[in-house]
Amino acid sequence: MAEPAATAAPTPPKALSAPQKAMHKLGLKRDIDLALHLPLRYEDETRVMALREAREGSVVQIEGTVTHSEVQYRGRRQLLVTLDDGSDTCTLRFFSFYPSHQKTLAVGARIRARGELKGGFAGYTMLHPAFKLAGGELPNALTPIYPTSAQLPQAYLRKAVVGALARVDLRETLPPDLLASLQRTARVSPTLRESLQQLHHPAPDVALAALEDGSHSAWQRLKAEELLAQQLSQALAKRERDALRAPALPLRREGLHEQLLAALPFALTAAQRRVGEEIALDLGRQVPMHRLLQGDVGSGKTVVAALAAAIAIDAGWQCALMAPTEILAEQHFRKLIGWLEPLLEPLGKRVAWLTGSQKKKQRAEMLALIASGEAALVVGTHAVIQDQVVFQRLALALIDEQHRFGVAQRLALRGKTGGALEPHLLMMSATPIPRTLAMSYYADLDVSTIDELPPGRTPIVTKVVSDARRAEVVARIRGQIDEGRQVYWVCPLIEESEALDLSNATATHAELSQALPGVLVGLLHSRMSPAEKKAVMSLFEQGQMGVLVSTTVIEVGVDVPNASLMVIEHAERFGLSQLHQLRGRVGRGAAASACVLMYSPPEGGRLGETARERLKAMVETNDGFEIARRDLDIRGPGEFLGARQSGAPLLRFADLATDTHLLDWAREAARTMLDQHPREAEQHLARWLGSKAEYLKA
Repeated sequence: MAEPAATAAPTPPKALSAPQKAMHKLGLKRDIDLALHLPLRYEDETRVMALREAREGSVVQIEGTVTHSEVQYRGRRQLLVTLDDGSDTCTLRFFSFYPSHQKTLAVGARIRARGELKGGFAGYTMLHPAFKLAGGELPNALTPIYPTSAQLPQAYLRKAVVGALARVDLRETLPPDLLASLQRTARVSPTLRESLQQLHHPAPDVALAALEDGSHSAWQRLKAEELLAQQLSQALAKRERDALRAPALPLRREGLHEQLLAALPFALTAAQRRVGEEIALDLGRQVPMHRLLQGDVGSGKTVVAALAAAIAIDAGWQCALMAPTEILAEQHFRKLIGWLEPLLEPLGKRVAWLTGSQKKKQRAEMLALIASGEAALVVGTHAVIQDQVVFQRLALALIDEQHRFGVAQRLALRGKTGGALEPHLLMMSATPIPRTLAMSYYADLDVSTIDELPPGRTPIVTKVVSDARRAEVVARIRGQIDEGRQVYWVCPLIEESEALDLSNATATHAELSQALPGVLVGLLHSRMSPAEKKAVMSLFEQGQMGVLVSTTVIEVGVDVPNASLMVIEHAERFGLSQLHQLRGRVGRGAAASACVLMYSPPEGGRLGETARERLKAMVETNDGFEIARRDLDIRGPGEFLGARQSGAPLLRFADLATDTHLLDWAREAARTMLDQHPREAEQHLARWLGSKAEYLKA
């Protein structure tokens, strides 16, 4: 019997070189990744300038013969090389060099050097110029300088990009009709390949300003394609979600919703009624609602959420509300208990409370209520999405301050139905989203906006004062307390150290306690137990505590109408939306309210431009939408959205401040492509998003 043929051993994968590893670390794995890795700037090596024609201070390329080369030890070790180009000489000076440099720059060698030309008593010099042996033709395009790392030399990266551009499939994904409409919208390069060639290797006579500010036709083409990929992914995610099924929750006349409206101690504003109707319409459909409810601080989002919960409960289903902090969750819990529990008791239903700090016995009791369905509404923190929480019939998920939760957490809450049906999802945010962001990063969402504050809210006067006037601020606090008012004093978080945060807040608490004898001054910070925080907040809410010194744990959700003064220490360290949220803790009653932004300029200096812009915006406007617009201008979309909390990949090329015309085109084009050119849409997504094409699931 013949022996079986030996099976060849599988070839082990080839080990990656250091530059290849560095490329992978930068995300440069596919040819298209390299093709889209664009230069930071360019160097002009297409011409050589004679030294006699060069201007001092300009960056030039010269060519000449090395007439002198030596290592000197004057103060520090340096290599000095004299280059003669026939019209003059120039000294090349290097403080960091290797033996290979000395070998290349030996006397007699013909060299091309490029750098900034400096004059002086001893003649022209160049400090650490780029250099190479002369010879061969000059390049016919500008030399690209790419974003890179220490392990990835420019020469290696340039060669990799040239190879990738030669191999990459850049067949047109834009159908002719959409390409024609794009060319009517903006001046764009005819093809993506041509755009990339122009951006990687621009001709020497190119308008560098247009390349640098993104207005060049090649940039316009690239931005339009990127925005189209983003809009396609958002529209596709929305269509996929619209194909899912959710429980239909009809609004029952004379049901729980109407009873709650009648029981409320105040009338809804026109804006609250409008968004309530939008939400009720969504809940009545079998398609999962995916809606963002946005409104300024104090605009009354909680009552709109309560009315939505009433519709779900009335239809025989459960509702969950998740908030990012225990203070905020408890604030919601108390409001909802007050509004809903009297209406739920006759139905044998309850409101449950879930947080990470609960005692084991209380937690077990709440889990049993949720599993049995007796808990019609569940309010809590991240604890709501833990594995042991099992809902009997979850139909509506409410997420407050949605930007504080990541995609995975929102998905976990959606996964709590456990059946074929999806829950309806209502996300709330007191950080209004500027129009361009809503059109791009939230294009898959329906957005409801409460653009009106309830009557009785007093305008807040905002003042910016130096820390040098601290004594005046303390005197003003005394005045407010004498009038029967209460005061917040917020200390900043110091990112480097939680211990520093604590000592800062503790020192301020001691200082104010001493300066305000007879006044109860409280302290609230993140290291306190939930029970301690609750006790402090309770004293403040009941009016027994005159001043509350706190870190930013009071940013959202705290509602004390008698508090009329907010002092924010080191206001220059806070973000704009955070300052606006903190300011919104006052002005909730009838008394005139103020917010004092106290800043400390750096030693012997002045505040940075960004900090000044933020403080100026706070003084000039109380409008959360205007604040959000300015915040976007100052920070850009990446920081505004946080660490990709939206689940959307951030734009690399397009700029929402300047490219709105391209965004408008991309929105329309995405719908057309999905309806009429689905294959090209798929190819376009694969090219631009690769494995991230499935990103938008929450």
